[in-house]
Amino acid sequence: MRMSRAGEYAIRCMFYLAKQGCGVVANRKAVATEMDIPDQFLGKIAQQLAKAGLIEIVQGPKGGFRLTRTPDNISMLDVIEAVIGPIFLNDCVLRPDSCHRSPFCSVHTVWQQVCGQLKAGLQDVRFSELVRDEALLLGK
Repeated sequence: MRMSRAGEYAIRCMFYLAKQGCGVVANRKAVATEMDIPDQFLGKIAQQLAKAGLIEIVQGPKGGFRLTRTPDNISMLDVIEAVIGPIFLNDCVLRPDSCHRSPFCSVHTVWQQVCGQLKAGLQDVRFSELVRDEALLLGK
């Protein structure tokens, strides 16, 4: 399993916004430059994050993006699923009807458990923690 570019860029974007704080408008070009996100890709990701209610897109000369929730109320899972959709390791976990073996398949149970652990781990990580951890790593 590998995170898509869209997922990586969405995490970077939200991390930058979390560092600014809730309600603070961050300039689009600054987000793209500081976080190494191609500008055209950032626009698409921002639309998905806004549709999920995680950010607001502010138009105009002083426009950009701002968080709609505090960084403490946004998890990595929220962001990833807003951009790439539900996390699953194979079809039978997302759609058990897709395989007639699901009800009696021991492998299916393993996939469910691993997927559940992954999602729980991502749900536990809040952007406020990531911002704090970066400050500690940088010695601030």
